[in-house]
Amino acid sequence: MSKVRVYELAKKLDMSSKELITKLEELSIEVNSHMSSMEEEDVKIIEELFAKPEEKSTKEETKTEKDKEAEKKAAEPKKTNKKSGRKKLSKKERRKQYAEEKENSEDKSAGKNEVDDIIELEEKIIVKDLAEKLDKNPNEIIGKLVQLGIMAAINQEVDFDTAELIAGEYDIEVTLKESEEEEVEDPEELLDFEIEEDDPKDLVFRSPVISVMGHVDHGKTTLLDAIRKTKHVDTEAGGITQHIGASEIQINDQKIVFLDTPGHEAFTSMRARGAKATDIAILVVAADDGVMPQTIEAINHARAAEIPMIVAINKIDKPGANPDRVKQELTEHNVVIEDWGGDVIAVEVSAIEGTGIDQLLETIILVAEMEELKANPNRKALGIVIEANLDKGRGAVATVLVKNGTLNIGDNVVVGLASGKVRAMVNDSGKRLKKAGPATAVEITGLSEVPKAGDKLIVVDDEKMARNISAKRQSKVKLDKVKSDKRVSLEDLYDRMKEGELKELNIIVKADVQGSVEAVRQSLSKLTNEEVVIKPIHGGVGAITETDVMLASASNAIIIGFNVRPTSSATSLAKIEEVDLRTYRIIYKAIEDIEAAMEGMLDPEYKEVDIGKAEVRATFKVPNAGMVAGSYVQEGKITRNSKIRLVRDGIVIHEGDIDSLRRFKDEAKEVVKGFECGIGINNFNDVKEGDIIEAYEIQEIERKLKK
Repeated sequence: MSKVRVYELAKKLDMSSKELITKLEELSIEVNSHMSSMEEEDVKIIEELFAKPEEKSTKEETKTEKDKEAEKKAAEPKKTNKKSGRKKLSKKERRKQYAEEKENSEDKSAGKNEVDDIIELEEKIIVKDLAEKLDKNPNEIIGKLVQLGIMAAINQEVDFDTAELIAGEYDIEVTLKESEEEEVEDPEELLDFEIEEDDPKDLVFRSPVISVMGHVDHGKTTLLDAIRKTKHVDTEAGGITQHIGASEIQINDQKIVFLDTPGHEAFTSMRARGAKATDIAILVVAADDGVMPQTIEAINHARAAEIPMIVAINKIDKPGANPDRVKQELTEHNVVIEDWGGDVIAVEVSAIEGTGIDQLLETIILVAEMEELKANPNRKALGIVIEANLDKGRGAVATVLVKNGTLNIGDNVVVGLASGKVRAMVNDSGKRLKKAGPATAVEITGLSEVPKAGDKLIVVDDEKMARNISAKRQSKVKLDKVKSDKRVSLEDLYDRMKEGELKELNIIVKADVQGSVEAVRQSLSKLTNEEVVIKPIHGGVGAITETDVMLASASNAIIIGFNVRPTSSATSLAKIEEVDLRTYRIIYKAIEDIEAAMEGMLDPEYKEVDIGKAEVRATFKVPNAGMVAGSYVQEGKITRNSKIRLVRDGIVIHEGDIDSLRRFKDEAKEVVKGFECGIGINNFNDVKEGDIIEAYEIQEIERKLKK
C-alpha cells in the first residue's frame, strides 16, 4: 500500500482534515498539514480506531439514499448544485454527527462493561443506592418495583432477591456480598485469619489433658480426689478451688491435667465438650455395676473426638465386684481390652483404698508419649472455656484450658460473645500466675460478660479489635423479641395449645454456672413435639433480675431458675407483668413440670409460698447450739415452723428447717418485718454476714381452670 495523505484519509473516515489532525496529535503521530503523507501502519491504526463511526455513518447514508427516492420531489428544488449540498454536511452537521456517534459508542461500550462486570449487593439495599449501582434513574427503578407489586420509596430498603429481579430486567448480573460481620463473627474464620500453622521446629512436647467420664455414682470424683491426695502439691491454704473443674498433678516431673465431667444424663453436652477439649479419656466403670447408659454415651463421645481411651474399673474392693463382667459388657460395645486381644488398656483401681492409682497414672503417661502431644508456647494463646460463672466480687470468671500458645496477664482476648483484657489468672491451687502455657487450666477475670462453656478463647492484637469483634458477634445473635399481650404460663399451656393459640413456648434459663445453663436448655429443647416448639431464647448465669423479667414479658416467655433465686424487685415485677417465674433445685422437676403442662396433666398439689425474708447481719457461735445468725427481717415474717433457703450472691447455698428462733433470749413463734432475731438452722453452720434467709411454707393448692 502506498502512502496516504491526511485529507484523503479524512475523507474516507467522513471527517474534516482538522479533526483528523487533532486525533493524530493525541495519538502522537506527527503531521504538518492536511497534505502530509502517512505511513501504512499508522493508516491501519487510525482505520481500526474509527471504524465504528464510519460504519454507522455509511449505514445511515445508505438508509437516507433509500429514503431519498420518496422525498426526491421535495428535495430537488432545494438542491441547486452538488457542491453546495456537500458543503453543508462536511463542516458543521457531519462534525456534530460524528461527536454524537462517538458519545453513543462510548456509552454503549461503558454499558457493556457494566453488563460484563458482576455487581455486588448487600443483603438489603436502599432504592437510591440500587439505582446508582445499576446506573439508572431512581424513578425508573421505582416503576419496576411497582410492576412487581412492591411499593417502595426512594429511601426505602429492598431485599437482595428483589434487587436481583430488577437487575435482571437490565441483563445485569448481581451477587450477594459477604458481610464483614460474618467473616469476623465466625471463630473458625478468625482462627484461620489470625494464626497460621506452626512451624514443626517451634513445637515442643506438652502435658496431656485428661477427661474423666462415666456413669453417675461410678466414682469419678472419688477417683480424682484419690489422685489429688496422693500426687497433688498444695501450695495454698484450702487446696483446690472448687469451681475450676480442672486440676493438675505432678508425677515423675511430668504434669497431667485432669478435667471432671458429670455423669448425669442431662449434662451430655458438658461431657461431650470435655471430650473435645482433651487428649485422653478415662472411662470409669464400677466393677459392681457394669456398663450403664451414660457409660455408653461416654464411649461414643470419646470415639467422636477420636481420642484414645483408658478404662478404669473402679470399686474392685466391694464384695460384688466382677471386673471380668465389665470387660465382657465393654466388648459388646466394641471396646476390647488388651487382655482380651484388643487395643484398649484397662486398669483395676479402688479410689477408696488407693489401689491401682500409680499404675493408672503410669498408663496415662505411656499413652501420652505414644500420642506425641506437641504445642508452640511462643505464640498467641488459643484456649477453650471449661466453665464460667458470675462472681459478685470479681465479675465474670471463666475457667479456660490453654490449648496452644501462652496466655499472659494483660492479653486482649475474645471469648465467644465476650471480650476483655486478662486482669488475673489463678490455677487450680489458688496460686496467681503471670502466664499460662499449653495444657494449663486457669481461672481468668476481666471479661465483659460471662462466656458460654465451650467457647473458644482467642488473643487479638489490641483492645479495640476485641471490642469490635465482640460487638459484631452480639449484633449477629440478637434475638427477635415477639411481643404478646397475653402471657403464657404452665397452668394454661395445654388449653392454649388445644385452641391453637400457642405454637412456640419461649423459655429463659438462669442457673448458677454456665455449664448448667447449657445442659438445662438442651434438656428442655428435647421436649419439642408436633404441637409446640420449646424454644430457649436466653440463658444466663446469676440471680433472676428485672432485665430477665422484662425480656420474658416482651417475648411471652417462662423463666426457669436452676439453683438461683430472683431478686425482690424481679419478683415484684413478675407479678405486675404476669410473668410465670419458677425455680428448681433438681433438673428433672423442671422437665416433668413442662412435660405435664404440655400433656394437660399439670396438677400441682403443693406450692411454695414465700412468707418472709431476713438479712444476716452478724453470726454467733453458741455452745451446744451451733452457729446462730443474727438477722433483720426485711419482708413479711419468719415463723418457727417455716422452711428456709439460705441465699448467697443470688445462689441457693442450703435448704432446710429452722432449728431455733429467738427474740433476744426468748423463744419466738414468729418475728415480723422490721425486727431483729436470732435464727439457728438445723444441721447447718456455714452462715456468713450478708446472706439472705428466705422463709417459705408448703401449701396445698387446687388447680383453677381458666375460662
